[in-house]
Amino acid sequence: MIRIKKVAIIGGGVSGLAAAKAFDEKGHRVVGFERSHDFGGVWELSRSYPDVQTQSPKDLYCYTDHPMPDNYPEWPKGPQVHAYLHSYASKHKIERLFRLNTNIKAMNRREDGQPGWRLTIESAGKEWSEDFDFVSICTGQFSEKNIITHPGQDKFLAHGGRAMHSSEYTDPTLCRDKDVVVLGGSKSGTDIAVNAVNNGAKSVRLVYKENVWRVPYYVGGINFKNLLYMRAQEQQFNRWGKSPLQRVITALFKPLVWANFRGLETLLKLQLGLKKHNMVPKAAIEDEVSCSVPIVTPGFFEYLNAGKIKSVIGTFESYLAGKIKLTTGETVPCDLAVLAVGWKLGVPYLPKEYQEKLIEKDGQYRVYRLSVNPDLPDMGFVGFNSSFCTVLSAEMIANWLVRYADGQLTHQPTATEMNDNINMMLNWKRHERPAAKVYGGLCSAPFHFKHFDELLADMGAKKKKRSNPFVEQFRYPEAKAYGMFLASAPQYRAQ
Repeated sequence: MIRIKKVAIIGGGVSGLAAAKAFDEKGHRVVGFERSHDFGGVWELSRSYPDVQTQSPKDLYCYTDHPMPDNYPEWPKGPQVHAYLHSYASKHKIERLFRLNTNIKAMNRREDGQPGWRLTIESAGKEWSEDFDFVSICTGQFSEKNIITHPGQDKFLAHGGRAMHSSEYTDPTLCRDKDVVVLGGSKSGTDIAVNAVNNGAKSVRLVYKENVWRVPYYVGGINFKNLLYMRAQEQQFNRWGKSPLQRVITALFKPLVWANFRGLETLLKLQLGLKKHNMVPKAAIEDEVSCSVPIVTPGFFEYLNAGKIKSVIGTFESYLAGKIKLTTGETVPCDLAVLAVGWKLGVPYLPKEYQEKLIEKDGQYRVYRLSVNPDLPDMGFVGFNSSFCTVLSAEMIANWLVRYADGQLTHQPTATEMNDNINMMLNWKRHERPAAKVYGGLCSAPFHFKHFDELLADMGAKKKKRSNPFVEQFRYPEAKAYGMFLASAPQYRAQ
């Protein structure tokens, strides 16, 4: 008999909703905590910049049992994703499980000696403690803003300038008739640069540290999901856990793989005009691909061609009155500085002694299957397996985690087995695929299929691949198919 647990879900975004559903449908008492006034995480409207849209097509950015509406565009806008998440929560009656405007201040092991954690909770000016048998941390990669400052910022602000994190850029009228400088070359940076042009900025500059490969929505006229999100493509990268035979096969096909990626690079250079804009990356695309590869913002290269956006390789050196001095030596006019510098990954409410068990000195996370650490019992992470198909990844991990918590994996790993696997993965990230160190090594791209294969095997799924071998090799990971795979795993309910 599986005992009913009281489970805390921290975070009400994509991952928190998936985890709440997974634990709830297995019969556990779920209490969700969301510090905002609404569900949605990064898609919550007050946290979204104008014109934000998914990097993934809609049929890759959905839960297995809840496709996005047919009338949504291929790449939905922020408000559409927010509405979709609400419809998912309503469909599965998840709203009843969450406490909004509620923040987790601290957590420690329970004082009564029972398994689980004691959370210190704050809401409406009140603070209290509550015990839980299991905690699922679902704050993902984008919970804490990365706030940076540069010399002279106070003087810049006093002179009437404005500086803000990209998530605070919610009013496009701020840039009208203004000199706008965007720091950071991620998709949020290019999105905001394009938005600023569209909303009447006097000038727009994009300042970034280094060139990276960018992928357009359509590569040579073909939707990139049909080119890059395939098992056949994934197998060309240096994945972890290769057998001796697989290593031999990899060596034999290395020239063909090399030629394939050089062809892709050439296509991207021509299609985007990368040489013209001095935007050709130094690294080979197969070495760089991870969750950090940005999707090209529609209109970005067109505006570069028209001179409406100017790009600069460098960063801010200091602020001046009405200006910013760049590390290139150039001083540029600036009324509005938008810092598209990303987010900090971390669990600030976890005590230092446990953080040291979780995070290595070089920032790598010690997590098995990108979800659990054997030295942090009764705890798991959902959404730390960042990917190009974020929603599906969260749902897969959530279903794996509830089974892990209940001891219902087909092979329940021992602490030794988990640590051995963690050490193998850390070695792979550090020495065989350095690009995997991005996001603290918690990115499953471009190895979605490999990652999902492991999760499904652990869960004892009877079906793990589509019946048509051609489809399985050359089609993206469809949410509907993975819904059937999950349904083929042994089912149970706590009581």
